[in-house]
Amino acid sequence: MQDNKNLSEIEIEDQKIIENKELNLLESLIPVVILMCLLAYNIFLVEDQEWLGGYTNQYILLMGGVVAAAVGFYNKVSFKTMIAEVWENWKSVFVPIMILFLVGALAGSWLVSGIIPAMVYYGLQVLSPAIFLPASVIIAAIISIATGSSWTTSATVGIALIGIGSALGIPTGMIAGAVISGAYFGDKMSPLSDTTNLAPAMAGTDLFTHIKYMALTTVPTIVITLIVFGILSSTIDTSGNADVSNLLASINNTFNITPLLFIVPAVVIAMILMKTKPLIALGSGVLLAAVFAFIFQGDVLLSLSDSKFNTVITSILSETSIETDNEKLTELFYAGGMNGMLWTIFLIICAMVFGGIMDAIGALAKITKSLLSIASSVFGLFTSTVVSCLGLNVVASDQYLAIVIPGKMFKKAYEDKGLAPENLSRTLEDSGTVTSVLIPWNTCGAYQSSVLGVGVGEYFLYAIFNWLSPFMTLIFAAFNLKIRMLRGK
Repeated sequence: MQDNKNLSEIEIEDQKIIENKELNLLESLIPVVILMCLLAYNIFLVEDQEWLGGYTNQYILLMGGVVAAAVGFYNKVSFKTMIAEVWENWKSVFVPIMILFLVGALAGSWLVSGIIPAMVYYGLQVLSPAIFLPASVIIAAIISIATGSSWTTSATVGIALIGIGSALGIPTGMIAGAVISGAYFGDKMSPLSDTTNLAPAMAGTDLFTHIKYMALTTVPTIVITLIVFGILSSTIDTSGNADVSNLLASINNTFNITPLLFIVPAVVIAMILMKTKPLIALGSGVLLAAVFAFIFQGDVLLSLSDSKFNTVITSILSETSIETDNEKLTELFYAGGMNGMLWTIFLIICAMVFGGIMDAIGALAKITKSLLSIASSVFGLFTSTVVSCLGLNVVASDQYLAIVIPGKMFKKAYEDKGLAPENLSRTLEDSGTVTSVLIPWNTCGAYQSSVLGVGVGEYFLYAIFNWLSPFMTLIFAAFNLKIRMLRGK
């Protein structure tokens, strides 16, 4: 979920699907195939990932957009139409980009104020390695259900759990996978989530029918996830209890640690629970942290600069690194500020160019309709929906489009098969909402990897709930488990 919105703010009726009768399936797939080939070449064959200034994926997405535009020109789509759709895409990610900037500011201000070190300090004493991963899933799930936002969850408890787990010696990919699994479980099941409202609205069912029906596939998936993380926690090698006392002493020597620092995250979470706009809640978190930095961490601020004020401003805008007498903690106590979010923001902007042009030329609609045309059986219909959602998360780079386009395209097909609309809404969530975070250039994948400081490739395998969910919905369809039919069918 990108932002807390009321259903009316999602503007479902304004979501349009552009079709182009001039375009055939092969032409629609040309930009996708070229994009995938270029990305695969960059990932697997290029040794120096810093060529082109480290913005290789961004340039590849723009090149894919150029190819899509060429296909569009060949099929009589005007440049004005393409630009208009790209502009609509850019407008749709304005708030997420602002949130990204604020999350960068939050990370920096929470570091110099001692909030993140305090979370690590107390977390090390409570969360043992033996239960850390499943506990992380549960904590993230609770916060996400309460707030309705996987993004807010990662920006608050997610950052803290990454810090605690790293100090314990647990691989960051595992920690991020646990956080994301719990966050997206909560996002799916929370009535406050915009995607949880959007999916039933597109399918033609009501919110609570959707949530109850979705639990049939979601609960088994999260149970399996918890079991796997429980096994992983019992088998991984960690730094053990001996190192924990040294870590605690090092944090105490560097920062003024007090439970009063938790007032700031408590205020932010309370504001989210009261449905305060995320921009306001996160902005308040930055300002409060700045005040707490002056109150509690004067020595830390002066150790970084002659001016406390300059240190706080620098932590919000740019890189901040705090030296400790422990190498592991020194690596941990680093934040990139707003500047650290620029790579991710450029990636999102370029992804929206590619997705916008693909939508403008009618390629997204053509690919989805082609999938629909081969769905002759009930299982085939479910499979086509899943593949369509996954494909749109890759091509359109947007979680909302991965719900809206298949929702509109497949709605009548489900009705014709005598299937209740909650079958479609559940499948949209099981394959559209949760897999967005597995695509590096999708807005959700870019956000999570940037906020948690862990690449998608590192956490992909451990985001068990996210990649298992589409398989679970297909298993239910294949064995006709709890497939609800329309009355009279």
